[in-house]
Amino acid sequence: MDTLNSPATLDDVAQRATHNPQIAPQTPVEDRLAMPAQHLFKFDARQIHKRAAPELWTTPWLARLTTFGGGFLLTLYGGYEMYKVIDVGGVTTLKWALLGLFLLNFSWIALSFMSAVVGFTLLLNKPATPPTPNKLREKTAVVMPIYNEAPSRVFAALQTIYEDVQATGLGGQFDWFFLSDTTNPDVWIAEERAFIGIRRRLGPQARIYYRRREKNTGRKAGNIEDFVTRWGGAYKHMVVLDADSLMTGSTIVKLAAAMESDPDSGIIQTLPLIINRNTLFARVQQFAARIYGPVIAMGLSAWMGRDGNYWGHNAIIRVDAFAHHCGLPDLRGRPPWGGHILSHDFVEAALIRRAGYAVYMLPTLGGSYEESPPSLIDVSIRDRRWCQGNLQHSRILFAAGLHWATRQHFLTGIFGYLTSPLWLMQLLVGIVIVIQASYLKPEYFTSDFSLFPTFPRFDAERSLELFALTMSILLAPKFFGLLAAIYEPETRKGSGGAIMLLISTLFEIVLSALLAPIMMLIQTGHVAQIIFGFDTGWDPQRRDDGSVPLIDIIRRHRSHVLLGVITLFAGMLISPSLVAWMSPTIAGLILAIPLSWLTSQRWLGLVFRRAGVLTTPEETTTPSIAKRGKALSKSLARAEEDEVNGVLAIHADPELRAAHEAWLPIRKPRQRGVISADRAIAEAKLADAETIDDAVQWLNRGERIVALSDRALIGMIARLPQRPQPAADNPRAAE
Repeated sequence: MDTLNSPATLDDVAQRATHNPQIAPQTPVEDRLAMPAQHLFKFDARQIHKRAAPELWTTPWLARLTTFGGGFLLTLYGGYEMYKVIDVGGVTTLKWALLGLFLLNFSWIALSFMSAVVGFTLLLNKPATPPTPNKLREKTAVVMPIYNEAPSRVFAALQTIYEDVQATGLGGQFDWFFLSDTTNPDVWIAEERAFIGIRRRLGPQARIYYRRREKNTGRKAGNIEDFVTRWGGAYKHMVVLDADSLMTGSTIVKLAAAMESDPDSGIIQTLPLIINRNTLFARVQQFAARIYGPVIAMGLSAWMGRDGNYWGHNAIIRVDAFAHHCGLPDLRGRPPWGGHILSHDFVEAALIRRAGYAVYMLPTLGGSYEESPPSLIDVSIRDRRWCQGNLQHSRILFAAGLHWATRQHFLTGIFGYLTSPLWLMQLLVGIVIVIQASYLKPEYFTSDFSLFPTFPRFDAERSLELFALTMSILLAPKFFGLLAAIYEPETRKGSGGAIMLLISTLFEIVLSALLAPIMMLIQTGHVAQIIFGFDTGWDPQRRDDGSVPLIDIIRRHRSHVLLGVITLFAGMLISPSLVAWMSPTIAGLILAIPLSWLTSQRWLGLVFRRAGVLTTPEETTTPSIAKRGKALSKSLARAEEDEVNGVLAIHADPELRAAHEAWLPIRKPRQRGVISADRAIAEAKLADAETIDDAVQWLNRGERIVALSDRALIGMIARLPQRPQPAADNPRAAE
């Protein structure tokens, strides 16, 4: 059978598209922009953007002096106190190692503390938020990259944002894009069905588009680059969303107005708050982000000024600057250190700032939301990818022309993952010192010559004081957030009042302390995997509140429990006081399985919610956009069924099939002698199939992708009957 001459020809498709108004083009006419890959270690200063509004470029010297100067002085003081703790009886090699590790870890929390001091001070002054504009001059694209997501969720989210922008009266300045990198054929067809649905609901005046790439080169960064190079010339700005993003119409038009009023701005970042979370683990994250996040973000914004960072979503970007200066090169070598840049957002911010454009945050803008992973295991999966991306930045740290603040952002990201192995090393060195004091011979050869051996001793009283100082600095940002929340009436009332805020904060601190050693080992494992050359994959993130199977939790945490038990018994044999010092760490490890399982449970999160613990203002009074998005998502899930078989859907729905065929790209004729194995096998299976059920059962995932990408094979699918034909009508029955 010559399937290349099947009825599903381009002429047929074009004719059907002419008579069916639903089969409008998926995308607008292209308006291309070049986006050349940048050279990281060569930079011509003549490329720097000439400032159009120099009066906006003020350097936040006081905030930087307070943050970095204060952090440096605190680290010196902490280091001095630690030296006095270990100086009793002389400093051995192990004690020097302990001091060095302490300084590295203490400097991290000291810098975070001083940044929070700045943020807390500014937040108490109630900074003003920009007004909603009356008009906008320039066109903005709102883009949502998606990758094997539930279509009901993402299409509901974008429709909700679209409706809210329309309500501002400025919707005419915005176009909307789903940028799909989906590789699952069933999700692909479900996306197209959802796209038909959203166009039908919103009407032809809604400029909403859908583009799916066949090859997701460069992952999310490549997805955005494909949009910029094909349609970027039509837009001055683009708002980049994530698949779980929600932004109010007011916030989006304020971002567009901010970029119009600041011609030197390259990226303006919002502070996304976490919403819609129900598991206990996710509600702890949600509470922490809502109560502590504003203080931390305000401090970051203050010292960063216009030399800020970009978090990859819920931000607006100047398109031409992004195209000309943010093309990402592949790093030399193989993954995990080489290849595509995973944490592309930091690098894009670095490159656009290098080109002379401002990158800054509007932390008090509001109306910007996201969701978080529902369990510790889901966070660890996401963290593996982030860890690899951040460690890749060590190869970009000394790129040419970068602002020093950009290098600090890279260092912060790198150190955020190195702190876990450093903390583990500090614990191990401390344990070895205790073992040495209890069982081993004293060290005769220290750094200072002596005729007498050196016994490892410590100043116990001073060590307690240093421990209290360290814990105070570590926890202070949380209490700054608590005080700021109590001070702000709406936040205080929305969180259940001052007493419930205090109870929730204490609960979050205790639970986070128990989870911290588990994350320490998980992140240490991630760093070790990367050092030994193991690459991460790219799996879609789990976003629902379904609990993790207990068997998966046991498998992932059994080594943590074993290490905790070994540490407990060894500590009891060596020194009971060591066990007392390490009790939070040991308890967290031993309880890893029940902690991970319980915190992943939706029912337990709802119990705490009903008790008023970990309540946020957005739970007490749900933002209207979140209400609308949730209701629409449920409605679409019922009507459109995310879980579909793509082949069955194309077979059963002529309208969907016609649209799908119309949207397929026109392919070049096959070269003689070049045979696609998947296509040949798919064609053979379809030719042999007697019913559509045969095709569904026989085609594997790769073959389904090929079949659904080929008009001729789609024609074969369409002609398959639901049931076997009677023998008289079936030529094969006579064979």
